[in-house]
Amino acid sequence: MAVLSSPFHATTDFLCPNSHLRSFRCRPTSISRHRPFIINFASKPKKEILDYDQKREFLEQYGLNPDEFLSKPSPKTKRRKEQGNTGNENHTHLEGPKPPRETHKLLQVLGGTARRKKLLSPKSMDVRPMMEVVKGAAFSILQAAGGCTQYLRPGRWLDLYSGTGSVGIEAISRGCSEVHFVEMDPWVVSDVLRPNLESTGFLDVSVIHSVRVEIFLKNAERFVGKDGVFDYISVTPPYMLVDYAELMDQVSNSSVVGENTFLVVEYPLRTGMLESYACLVKIADRRFGRTHLAIYGPKWAQKKSKVET
Repeated sequence: MAVLSSPFHATTDFLCPNSHLRSFRCRPTSISRHRPFIINFASKPKKEILDYDQKREFLEQYGLNPDEFLSKPSPKTKRRKEQGNTGNENHTHLEGPKPPRETHKLLQVLGGTARRKKLLSPKSMDVRPMMEVVKGAAFSILQAAGGCTQYLRPGRWLDLYSGTGSVGIEAISRGCSEVHFVEMDPWVVSDVLRPNLESTGFLDVSVIHSVRVEIFLKNAERFVGKDGVFDYISVTPPYMLVDYAELMDQVSNSSVVGENTFLVVEYPLRTGMLESYACLVKIADRRFGRTHLAIYGPKWAQKKSKVET
């Protein structure tokens, strides 16, 4: 870097690779036959801007009086910088590692071969299992629709947004031959779902898919094969994170749904649910406080439920 004078120009520039320049005009320190020259400071990114002392030292290196070019920073500016740095330090200090996620055993299997066995669930509210009263009502409706009040008709169950796996585990306990669990949270799978399957002895008849539900539904044949139709499907998503109209459209148009499939949907208050999806019709709709339970199935199950009521 240098200060250059040129007989061909009226001014002289301090050369810098940065194109954003700040100019200071000054008088020459000695008699010269050239006109007054210009010193240009290159503006750098915020973290690399020269402070007041560095600018003074820079000007003194070229025999210039810094007081002619620079004004001292005001006390307010200094105070602001100090407060800003302190605030950043405090903010960084507050950002510590997240506490480990913990579990407890508040859930249990309600019926079947694993009745009364305790299940793990997260202590935090990021995973919300189906309430036991809702789960009990859902299986009672399904068993009645299938013609048996004690057990489910044998078949395969698909547990979407499985979380703790309490719904799918209940299905195995009550007679299902195989359950596919779809859960994308790795910690929930390793520390909650899998231990629950091991403790109930159902790991051998279970398949866990660690993938997003929409990806699973879109590529169902890749995950479960061409004969991927399930007899039962439970849909228990986090209420505020899904669009139910879009979700139900994805489920009903997926290859996992067949003519005799039963669909169990848990949904929040003030959510519009249609009377039918694809070939399935609504056979039951129950309310439990702010939680609603809708069950869809084949038309013969709807007629049977009307006769029984």
